[in-house]
Amino acid sequence: MRKNIVAGNWKMNKTLSEGISFIGELKAALTGKSLHCDVIIGAPFIHLASIAKEAEGSPIAIAAENCADKAEGAYTGEVSAAQVASTGARYVILGHSERRAYYHEDGAILTDKVRLALAEGLAPIFCIGEVKEEREAGKHFEVVEQQLEEAVFSLSAEDFGKVVLAYEPVWAIGTGLTASSAQAQEIHAHIRSLIAKKYGAQVAEDCTILYGGSCNAANAKELFSQPDVDGGLIGGASLSVEKFLPIIEAFN
Repeated sequence: MRKNIVAGNWKMNKTLSEGISFIGELKAALTGKSLHCDVIIGAPFIHLASIAKEAEGSPIAIAAENCADKAEGAYTGEVSAAQVASTGARYVILGHSERRAYYHEDGAILTDKVRLALAEGLAPIFCIGEVKEEREAGKHFEVVEQQLEEAVFSLSAEDFGKVVLAYEPVWAIGTGLTASSAQAQEIHAHIRSLIAKKYGAQVAEDCTILYGGSCNAANAKELFSQPDVDGGLIGGASLSVEKFLPIIEAFN
């Protein structure tokens, strides 16, 4: 079922004590509010169990920012999907542009990660999107189609229905640049058309597609008002409750 979602992605920006404090502050800020979206916080592995416990009794769900492409074994430093699920996290962010660029994660690796996450009951937030050169060359439609084909389009319709997509124009991540609402709608609609072609109109209509790329309090309402934009994967603006809360409230 299609949802409205606002998901934060902290990356390496908070200590454990800072993360626990943030969740407590956000939990208090959301108390008594009528929410029109799901709220998710993506955090480093070492935070997950502690912030999941802190979030108990609130509408805040927790996501890991990655998981291993192996189920178990001698892979020092890796964290399996089963280990992520054991912390109380319900989501895992996969395919993020930084993982693709810095750690050379390709379609085969991401396919394994998605399947292992689903097997452990985790909902993947699967990221796709083009770099600046690809956008300027007019290849952005082609790029997102290839990224879908390489990984999540290998899933059954049932399993694909458990995946949240996040379109992130790489040229807009941490740069202050943002796709216009028209640009975001155009490519989100294209992504939904690709899903319809692969799985049918109902699966496409039910798919949640988030926008990720310098979304903030000033532009969230306009972005989220687009018919095929179902929320945001938020980076820098998710690091303080003061900046994050207005994005959640953009759905009110």
